[in-house]
Amino acid sequence: MLYGRIARLIGRGVRADFGAREWCSAVARATTAGAPRSLSGSTALTLFRGKTIMAQVQLRHGHEFVFEMTNAEIADSKLAGSRSGKTIAVMPAYNAEATLRQTVADIPSGSVDEILLVDDCSSDETVNLARELGLTVITHETNLGYGGNQKTCYQHALETGADFIVMIHPDYQYDARVTEVAVEILRLGICDCVLGSRIRTRGEALAGGMPLYKYLANRILTTIENVCLGQNLGDFHSGFRAYRREVLETIPYEKNSDDFVFDSEFLAQAVHYGFKLGDIPVPVRYFDEASSINFRRSVTYGTATLGVLARYWSHRLGLVRSPIFGPPKTTST
Repeated sequence: MLYGRIARLIGRGVRADFGAREWCSAVARATTAGAPRSLSGSTALTLFRGKTIMAQVQLRHGHEFVFEMTNAEIADSKLAGSRSGKTIAVMPAYNAEATLRQTVADIPSGSVDEILLVDDCSSDETVNLARELGLTVITHETNLGYGGNQKTCYQHALETGADFIVMIHPDYQYDARVTEVAVEILRLGICDCVLGSRIRTRGEALAGGMPLYKYLANRILTTIENVCLGQNLGDFHSGFRAYRREVLETIPYEKNSDDFVFDSEFLAQAVHYGFKLGDIPVPVRYFDEASSINFRRSVTYGTATLGVLARYWSHRLGLVRSPIFGPPKTTST
């Protein structure tokens, strides 16, 4: 990226009047207005359209830097200049070797700063493939469960300074091409939590391979959750979720279950602490390699989700206090 070129220049001791991000933003503004064009002030850029674009930057102390960018790099700089905040995609993984490469390939280039995979004692080659793909990898010595895996994901994201965290199941069931869209909604402050809804229409969900019993159970549970939590989400049980940093800093998710009901607890907590929830349509794919809990586990999960709603209202009415709805975390992680 253009950032890298300018950052390397600054690293060699040439000090500019403003930083690499501002330069990229200036380049983007100049190119959108047509060429040739000069920007007045301490930094002068002269740009020419064509197969490549030349830019001459006048630096402080008389230094000049002339660099050449392709149109693709200019487009990249426009995107980068409009982005702010660090984005990390996290993947709680268990035996995801067969689908991991496709999932990672779907994430738009430049939309995230890091991809973290937390492996929960897979018996296949998930870890080796993740490292081959250049992902950051954390491995659990024992299987901590789906919820326990997410706890590790979010802890790492906070420790490494993420402003936006996108949780993507690595089973290729969710279309990760919408990652950038979800993060932009967070960046604009429209929502604090964004979920990917698999059920834009009944026909699309079933055509994508969702079993009928799962569709019916999802519709019933999602309707009950919307009523109980005062929301209007299309799919409360999505494996594609994006959060602002403040959400993870506030919600005491460490107290949540280590099992699948972690997700239901987290969303009830998000409502309890006053965060704004929203969703976007995400095409769904059900196939043999995609992970999916069986009917028995689905019943257990559904029952546990209803239990979360009961605890939410018991806490809200002051009948029984639940620690997962207790005081928010008072310090940033």
